[in-house]
Amino acid sequence: MSTPPAAASDNPGDLLSRRTFLATSAVAVAATWAGGCTTAGRPQAGFSILHPEHRAERVRIGVIGAGSRGTGAALDAVESSPNVEIVALGDLFADRIEESRKTLASGERVPPIEIAADHCFTGFDAYQGVLAQNVDLVILAAPPHFRPLHLRAAVEAGKHVFMEKPVAVDPVGVRSIIASAELARQKGLAIVAGTQRRHDPAYLATIQRIHDGAIGEIVSAQCYWNQGELWVRRRAPEWSDMEWQCRNWLYFTWLSGDHIVEQHVHNLDVINWALRTPPLKAVGMGGRQVRTAPEFGNIYDHFSVEFEYPNGVRVLSMCRQIPGTSERVAERVVGTKGVAELHRGVITGRHPFRYEVPPKPVNPYIQEHADLIASIRRGRPLNEGIQIAESTLTAIMGRISAYTGREIQWPWVRHASQLDLTPPHYEFGDLPVEPVAMPGQTKLV
Repeated sequence: MSTPPAAASDNPGDLLSRRTFLATSAVAVAATWAGGCTTAGRPQAGFSILHPEHRAERVRIGVIGAGSRGTGAALDAVESSPNVEIVALGDLFADRIEESRKTLASGERVPPIEIAADHCFTGFDAYQGVLAQNVDLVILAAPPHFRPLHLRAAVEAGKHVFMEKPVAVDPVGVRSIIASAELARQKGLAIVAGTQRRHDPAYLATIQRIHDGAIGEIVSAQCYWNQGELWVRRRAPEWSDMEWQCRNWLYFTWLSGDHIVEQHVHNLDVINWALRTPPLKAVGMGGRQVRTAPEFGNIYDHFSVEFEYPNGVRVLSMCRQIPGTSERVAERVVGTKGVAELHRGVITGRHPFRYEVPPKPVNPYIQEHADLIASIRRGRPLNEGIQIAESTLTAIMGRISAYTGREIQWPWVRHASQLDLTPPHYEFGDLPVEPVAMPGQTKLV
């Protein structure tokens, strides 16, 4: 297999639809105090975005993957902290660069940001152009398949990183992420992932109480991301197979990992955080019942997975993207002394708790950037690389189980699986769509 070359893009409308849905699904978006990130499930000291120390050095940011998600993250970063500027853009497609430049220059959320044409790069090697600029931090927001390559290149170039989730689509990619995260630790570089719940005070406060024993010993949990349809990019006559798949990346497993990985990873990350460990095994099922047209590529439209964690704790995981169905985005943890509904910031039982949203809440999508930049300026770089790699692999494990119909164990998927979804070449041309996975016929790799 060849090494994947570079930045592909995102699609318009994704940022608003995804983030608006998330924001309205959770009771709290963060509070006026900064929640800080977590390591091994434990909250670290928060960083106040108003601290004078944060106004010191200018942080120059380059964006790799300049679609809606990357552009939105760039605006979040500028809004999060003083003296932050966007100086370079990279994407597979020139039209995505131009749309991003227009959005940044519009001045709708932050003062207008003008990106010089000679700081914009397109093509499969666009990420190299961005990394060659005088940037301190890069935002990695190309489709998930490209994340391992881009992270490795960024860390080797000595750049701090904000990377969108998920961070890989297969076990080989996850192992690359873990290696890059360790290299970043050795080099004193920060890595923060787009798991904004870990920067949301409602989640932080509720998780802390779980870890302090408020619900007793955990005996089971459930997590869900059930919703309707998302955007889809239908094929234009002039597009090659590769261009169409990269523009319509949600619907191809090699690019997105399927929606259990691309989207449901948020909820699985919360479960791993609450239980302070990834699962031991998974057995799942899923299918493609409604979204069967060619524009929906080769991914499923529903999954249901049972994960088993240490001490016999079973977790029901469910995700669905089918219009006209009931919606639920939630995480629920059951203990011997109570029940925590993390998406609501509520604990019932012997030690009841309800997170009170303050009058002026802070958006956790912005707070995650504030925490990242503050950690860089203080010389105590956050590194969320391994925790998001493990949560991504948790979702991949569930997908592999559903695709094959087999029980999947953590040691195998973490160390032994050689599944690598890298296509045979990277150029605009023919790239046949892989068949839809069939349980009992799709083989383990």
